[in-house]
Amino acid sequence: MPKAIRIHEYGGPEVLRYEEVSVGDPGPGQIRVRQSAIGVNFIDIYFRSGQYKAPQLPFTPGNEGAGTVVAVGEGVTGFAPGDRVAYGSASGTYAEEVVIEARMVVRVPDGIDDDTAAAMMLKGLTTQYLLRRTYKVQPGDTILFHAAAGGVGLIATQWAKHLGATVIGTVGSPDKVALAREHGCDHVILYRDEDFAARVKEITGGKGCQVVYDGVGKATFPASLDCLRPFGTFVSFGSASGPVAAFDIGLLGQKGSLYATRPTLFTHAADRATLEEMAADLFAVVQSGAVMIPVHTRAKLADAPKVHADLAGRQTTGATVMHP
Repeated sequence: MPKAIRIHEYGGPEVLRYEEVSVGDPGPGQIRVRQSAIGVNFIDIYFRSGQYKAPQLPFTPGNEGAGTVVAVGEGVTGFAPGDRVAYGSASGTYAEEVVIEARMVVRVPDGIDDDTAAAMMLKGLTTQYLLRRTYKVQPGDTILFHAAAGGVGLIATQWAKHLGATVIGTVGSPDKVALAREHGCDHVILYRDEDFAARVKEITGGKGCQVVYDGVGKATFPASLDCLRPFGTFVSFGSASGPVAAFDIGLLGQKGSLYATRPTLFTHAADRATLEEMAADLFAVVQSGAVMIPVHTRAKLADAPKVHADLAGRQTTGATVMHP
């Protein structure tokens, strides 16, 4: 029987159990995939801890992966057994085999290996909607990207630089500064040690940024708002340090008629045509060499508890991929 990571109760990394599971045949509109690489993301920790609730317990975590189609359900067109595929908004991907809605899946082009595909789907598609849909980065813009050495950060800073922006990145420790610079940051700020809002004002000559992308949350809010110029956009897309607390919307007026938004990949990817456009854009910048996908950690699926402990402890940079 195939194996998977199962969560029977919410908690720390120790609740991740490696167990045999039964994987059914794909139903109408579904495909079954034998996975070769599984992406790891901070959202997996939110589900494991219970900050985000799964539909039921026990459940298999994970949204991202890549592999080969082994069976297709009724009514599925465009996919056949043997096709290489990847996905960033599936469910239950911490597994050897998984049944997925075909509408969540894209074909992987030649020239992109499975590890890269598994590492880039959730983080790369997140980057795509952030930089190309939520606030469309233009040449000459100055942007602030928090956690620039993280999985999304290292993709986003390269892509933003490629789009012609001046990129300011924040990182949590001195050893991540060089990495952030190598991946497109023009300026790097240690957000735990420096007043990052004051540094942004200094770097921008008092003007501020057009946009702040914030996946950190509690630790960087509301100071992120002080980094924006009038009519600037605050984009909250994650809460690695804890969620942003409720705030008075009047704050946005006081700080310069700001825009604030909380988009998610799931909303964007729900429309099949949009997902295909986003994936094509992502694959194009990766295949051109403009954006490299840094896979810094590879681990066995059975070692998921250690993988989660390292990710939560900010011990990782770039992407982590697990192999069944």
